Amino acid sequence: MTSRRAGRMSGATHPAWDTRRVDLAGFLGRYPPFDLLAAGELQRVVEALQIEFFPQDTVVLDQGGEPAKWLYVVRSGAVELVSNDFVLDHLGPGEVFGHRSLVSGLGPASTVRTLEDTICYLIDHDVATRVLGTPWGLAFFSTTLGRRIERALEGAWPERADPRRIRVGALIERPAVTCPPAATVREAAELMVAHRISSLLISCGEAWGIVTDRDLRGRVLAAGRSPETAVGDVMSFPAMTVGADVPVPDVLAAMLDRGVHHFPVVDAAGRLAGVVTDTDLLALERNTPIALKREIERAGTVDALVDAGCRLPDATIAMVDASVDPIDVAGAVAIAVDALTRRLLEMGIRDLGEPPAPWAWLALGGEGRHEQSLHTDQDNALAYDPKGAPAEEVDPYFEALARRVNDGLEAAGIPRCPGGVMASNHLWRRTLDDWRATLGRWMREPAPVDGGVAGIAFDLRVVDGTLPAEAALSRVLREAPQHGMFLRRIGRAAVDVRPPTGFVRDLVVRDHGERAGTLDVTRGGIVPITNLARFHALRAGITEPRTLQRLREAASMDRMEDDVRAGLEEGFRLLWQVRLEHQCDQVRRGLTPDDLVDPKALGPITRRGLKETFGFIDRAQSALAGELSVRR
Repeated sequence: MTSRRAGRMSGATHPAWDTRRVDLAGFLGRYPPFDLLAAGELQRVVEALQIEFFPQDTVVLDQGGEPAKWLYVVRSGAVELVSNDFVLDHLGPGEVFGHRSLVSGLGPASTVRTLEDTICYLIDHDVATRVLGTPWGLAFFSTTLGRRIERALEGAWPERADPRRIRVGALIERPAVTCPPAATVREAAELMVAHRISSLLISCGEAWGIVTDRDLRGRVLAAGRSPETAVGDVMSFPAMTVGADVPVPDVLAAMLDRGVHHFPVVDAAGRLAGVVTDTDLLALERNTPIALKREIERAGTVDALVDAGCRLPDATIAMVDASVDPIDVAGAVAIAVDALTRRLLEMGIRDLGEPPAPWAWLALGGEGRHEQSLHTDQDNALAYDPKGAPAEEVDPYFEALARRVNDGLEAAGIPRCPGGVMASNHLWRRTLDDWRATLGRWMREPAPVDGGVAGIAFDLRVVDGTLPAEAALSRVLREAPQHGMFLRRIGRAAVDVRPPTGFVRDLVVRDHGERAGTLDVTRGGIVPITNLARFHALRAGITEPRTLQRLREAASMDRMEDDVRAGLEEGFRLLWQVRLEHQCDQVRRGLTPDDLVDPKALGPITRRGLKETFGFIDRAQSALAGELSVRR
C-alpha cells in the first residue's frame, strides 16, 4: 500500500484539472447534496474548492486516524471504502466521502483508498457544513451515514458482498434435507446426524413442516415419547418460510420477533432452496442481538440468565458502532428484555408449578412500543382469567411469579419502575375482565388521565402467556374514537410536553433544573413525538403500539399531513441516534446512562437537525392545540 501522496497536475495531462475547461458548477450540480443548491450557493462552493490528485493505492483517509479536514468529491477515478480488511463500497465520479468524519470531528469510520489514479474536489469545512446543513443536505447525510447492518453482515462474507444489501438466498450453500411425515423420529435424528444439520424439513403437500434438534429434545426425549413416533406428530407446522430475495437484516429481525432459529428459504417460484439459521446469519459474532437472545434462552439458572442479561449494553454498543438504524437498536433492546422476561417466567413456573389459570404478561410503555434504550426501567403488568374461581385464590401464585420476574430483571440491569408500574404491584396485576373494565373506565370517566398513565397503559403488548389478552384489550382501545373527552385529555398531554425553549447559538437546550445547559433528548423530543403519535393512533382506532408505525398509519388515514409525518419520523430517528450514542459513550466511561446530552458533544449538522426536529414538533403541537382549542 502506498502512503498518501497528492499533487497537482497540468490541464494538458487531465482535463478535470483545468478549471478553465471544466464546468465545475455543472459537474457538482448533477450530484447530491449539491444538486438542489441555488445557483449562488453552488458558485460559493466552486469558489472554495481545491483540486487534488491521488495516485493509485493512495490512502486518502485512514480508519481511526486523523479526522477529515475536507469534504471529498470524486471527479475522476475510483476509491474503495475498507473497514477491518473488508471492502464496504466503491465510489466513482460524483460520489462523496469524508462527511461523517468532517462533521463529527472523529477519526474516519473506514479507510478510503484509491483503486486507480484519482482526482478529487476538496471542499473546506465551513462551506461543506453549510451545504450539509440544508434540508436536502441533511437528507443526504442521513441516508449515507456510516455502515448499516447490511454492511456489517456483508463484511462476514466478503466474497459475496453486494454494494446494496445482501440477500438471504446468497447464503444457501446446499439443498435442504427433507423426509416424509410418516418417517420415525429415530430416522429423522439419524438423517440430521448424518448430514450434520440442526433441522429437517417435512414435506406436507404444498406446505412444509420443520423439526429441529430442540424439538427432538423437548417434544420427544423430555416428553417420554417413543423413538418410533412419526416425525409428523412432533414437527412445527406450517414452517414459516422466507423469500430468497429478502435482505439479511429483515430476516434477522423476523427471527428475533418470532423467536425462531431456522427459516426455510424459497425462490421466486416458491420452490424450496434451502434452510438458513441464525448461526449462518451471524457467524461467530457474540455481541449481536440474536447471539444475546440465544444465550438468554439457553441459560439454565437465574445466575446464568442474569449474567447474559448484563451483556445487553455490550450488544447495544456493538449495534450502534455498526451504524444499525437507531429504531432497530431500540427494538433489539426491547426484544432482549422480552427474552429475559420469558426465560424468567419459565424458571418461575418451573419452581412454582403450573399456573392455576390462563395468564398473559404485558409489556407497557417503551417496552410495549419496542422502543427501549440503556436508560430504561421496568413497565409491565399481568392479566389472568380465574375461570369463575375467586381472584384472591389464584392471585397469590401470580404475585409470587411476578416478584421473581421483577427481581430477576432488576438483577440483570433493568431497574424497577420508580412509579411501581410492575406486575408485582397488585394495581398492575388484575383479571382480564378487570383490565377491560379499567381501560374502559379511564376512557369514559371525566377524571383526568395524566400523561404518565396514558403513556404506559395505552401502549401495551403481550410478551408471554396462555391468555389471548392482546386481542381482548385491543378491542377496548379501538373504542377510543367514541370518547371525545378522553381523546381531549390524551391530546392535551401531547401538546403539554414541549421542546426546550432556551437557545445556545443554533441548539435548543435546557435553561433550568438539573444540569442546566444540557439537552434532554427524551423529554425534549422523543416524548413529544411519542405522545403525538399515540393521540393520532387512538383517535383513529389504531392499536399498533410502535411510534413510527402509528405516524405512518395516521398519515395514511389523512389524520396528519405527510410532510409533518416525514419530519417527525426523521427527527425521531435522529433523536434516538443521539440518545443511543450518548448512552453508549457513558457506558464505555463507566457512567450510568442518562438522557442529558452535552451540546459540545454534538456536531453542527446534528445541532441543525435537532433544531429542525423541534420545529416540526412545534408545528404538529400547534396544529393539534388549535384543533382542540387549548392553550399551549
